[in-house]
Amino acid sequence: MPPAITWAGPARWETRQLKSLAALQKTDKSFIFETGFRFIGKGQAHMFNRLKSAFSGGSGYQSSSASSGRPIGKIVIALVLIYLLVTIILGMIWSSEPDTFSVREHTRTVAQEMGREPVSGFATTATMIRIGETLLDKPGGYISNDIFPPGLWMDNMPAWEYGVLVQLRDLSRALRQGMSRSQSQSAEDPDLTVAEPQFHFNSDSWALPSTEGEYRRGIRALESYLERLSDPAGPQAHFYARADNLNNWLADLETRLGSLSRTLSESVGKPEVTEALAGVDDLDPLQEEERGADIKTPWTQIDNVFYEARGTSWALLHIFRAIEVDFRKVLADKNAQASVRQIIIELEESQAQMWSPVILNGSGFGVLANHSLTMAAYLARANSAITDLRELLSQG
Repeated sequence: MPPAITWAGPARWETRQLKSLAALQKTDKSFIFETGFRFIGKGQAHMFNRLKSAFSGGSGYQSSSASSGRPIGKIVIALVLIYLLVTIILGMIWSSEPDTFSVREHTRTVAQEMGREPVSGFATTATMIRIGETLLDKPGGYISNDIFPPGLWMDNMPAWEYGVLVQLRDLSRALRQGMSRSQSQSAEDPDLTVAEPQFHFNSDSWALPSTEGEYRRGIRALESYLERLSDPAGPQAHFYARADNLNNWLADLETRLGSLSRTLSESVGKPEVTEALAGVDDLDPLQEEERGADIKTPWTQIDNVFYEARGTSWALLHIFRAIEVDFRKVLADKNAQASVRQIIIELEESQAQMWSPVILNGSGFGVLANHSLTMAAYLARANSAITDLRELLSQG
């Protein structure tokens, strides 16, 4: 007779499972890893240690990783703060405008170094070279094409550089087209045909080619022209200090200063004259004229316009001092020395020391000063003297 099969029932089966789980819980977990070490190589032991620490909670590994990450973060923050501090200090140093220099003393020094006599045109050419070198070699160098801080963040000094550059471009064009040629059919000077387009190169090219490299090429061309102009064996270059040549350059300068003074005065808003005149009714002369729309310089551009005017007046101050030397005979014949001196005085006043850390933009007759209107007044008076000078030069 076969043995009887008895059914233990669900309760007895669950009891067996619970006993098996209890037996497994009593087993030491480290025994599993230590037994595993017998069957693995030494190279994988570190991995099992990590697993073992993770099995037991992993607190030691995570805490060491977090503690090692904190010093790195502090170092990065410290380096960033130091970098920002250095760039701020450099930005303050680079924002200082170059000092003026004595044109007569500089001309005398250059002539002595070259062993030449300061012939007509020597002072003007030497001054142009000095202006170009100052533009490139001042503290911080040429900033308008910088792509890294602090030059990237600066806008006042690039505006100053642009004002200087415009006057250097205009004078180099006048020197090439008129002052170095006896008449309209004369050949252009070979060095000036190089210098003039070099100064008209893009003012914000960082590389390939760089703006500094192109401007230095223009300076070298001016140095070559000065060398040939003052050659004692016989000048191979020419400078004609005539009234018509000076008058042509002054005509371009008159429009430059007129536009710049107008832009400065728009810091407080001014009605557009052409729009106001367009509303006049010729049939009724007694009708009130309509006021044109006010044109006002955006507040973010007020300081840029001001420093462009500062750079313009800085360059013109030295150029007129050189003209006073090279065109002295023409100015004496036309009785125009007083007009030139008046221009120089106004330009000197425009270069007065700035004591305010920011460009103030008061409402004209308000409590606060308005630096833009002050600069516009100096340029307007200088422009008025230029108009008088042109009239004197045009007289026979």
